[in-house]
Amino acid sequence: MNPTPTSTPEPAPAPTPEAVRGLVRSLLSDDTAPGPGPEVRPVREQGGHFTWWVGRRHVLRLAPDREASLRQRRELRLRDLVRPLVGGAVPMSVASGEWAGGLSYTLDTRVPGVSGEEQTVSALGEADLADLLTGLREVPVRQAETLGVPRTPPRSLKALRATAVRAAGRLPAEEFDPARFDQLAEPAAVQLGAQTGPAVLVHHGLLGEHLVVSPDGRVRGVLDWTGTVIGDPAEDIAGLAVAVGAPAAVRAATLAGYGARPCLRGLWLARCDTVVRLAGRLHGGDAGRLPLLEAQLGRAWESILLERVTDLREGPGEAP
Repeated sequence: MNPTPTSTPEPAPAPTPEAVRGLVRSLLSDDTAPGPGPEVRPVREQGGHFTWWVGRRHVLRLAPDREASLRQRRELRLRDLVRPLVGGAVPMSVASGEWAGGLSYTLDTRVPGVSGEEQTVSALGEADLADLLTGLREVPVRQAETLGVPRTPPRSLKALRATAVRAAGRLPAEEFDPARFDQLAEPAAVQLGAQTGPAVLVHHGLLGEHLVVSPDGRVRGVLDWTGTVIGDPAEDIAGLAVAVGAPAAVRAATLAGYGARPCLRGLWLARCDTVVRLAGRLHGGDAGRLPLLEAQLGRAWESILLERVTDLREGPGEAP
C-alpha cells in the first residue's frame, strides 16, 4: 500500500481591508478618540496583503499559514533574546494573537527610516552593522535552541560555485561575463570551505529590504527574524554584501572581528547566489524583480582589496 502523499497547506485568503481595520480597532481601541481609528494600507501594492501599515507608528504582520505562524511565534521570543545584544533596533511587538483559526499576527512598532534598498549606508551605518554581527555572535546558542531555532550545516562553496557557473552560462553576455568566476578557482573554493568553530546565531536574511536606514545612513532597525538559524556566520556577511555592497560588508565584518576567510567566503557566497537568482528569474518569465536582482548582483561583485592581497594558503588557525 502506497503512503498517502503529503502536501503543503494552502495559505489562507488574504484578509480584506475591512477585516484588518476591525482587528486594528480591537487592538488600538481608545474610547476617547472618535472616528474609525488609524489608517491601514498594505505595505506592497500587488499580491495578497498580509503586511499592513497601521497609521504612522505600527505595522501589522499576519501569518498566511500554520508554518508561518510557528516561525512568527518563535520570532517574537527570539527578538526578546537578541534585543539587548545587537546594536540596531529590533522591532517591539505591542500585541500578538490569532487573526484566524491557528494563524498568528503581531502588531509591531514601526522603526523610523526607509529600506536599505532606498538609502545608502554611511560609515556610521557600517559600524551599526558591525555591532549587529558582534551581537549575533554573543547570543547564547543554547538559549536560541530552546526557542526552536534550527541548526543548519554550512553550504559547500565548491558545489555552489559549480551551480553558479552553469547559471552564468545562461545569462546574456552584456549581463554577466562567466570569466569572472576565474577569480574563484576550484582550489580556492575548497580552501574557503567553512572552518571548524562554534556555530553562531545567523539572521539569514540581511538583505536591503530588511534593513531600516535613516537619512544620515545609520542602520536603525533589522526586520524579519523568522528565518534565523544557528550556523555559518559567513551567510550574514554574504547578505550584507548583497545589501550594501562587498566593500562595506567586509569592512563591517572586519570591525566585528571576523578574519579574511569568513569575509571572503561570505563574499563568494553572495556572488554565486546573485548569479543563480538572476539567471533563475530571467528564465522564469517574471521580470518584475529583475532591476532589484541586477542591482544586488552589481553590489555583490564590487571588487575589494582583500581578495587581491590575501594568501589563501594561510593555515586553518586564522581567526574566525
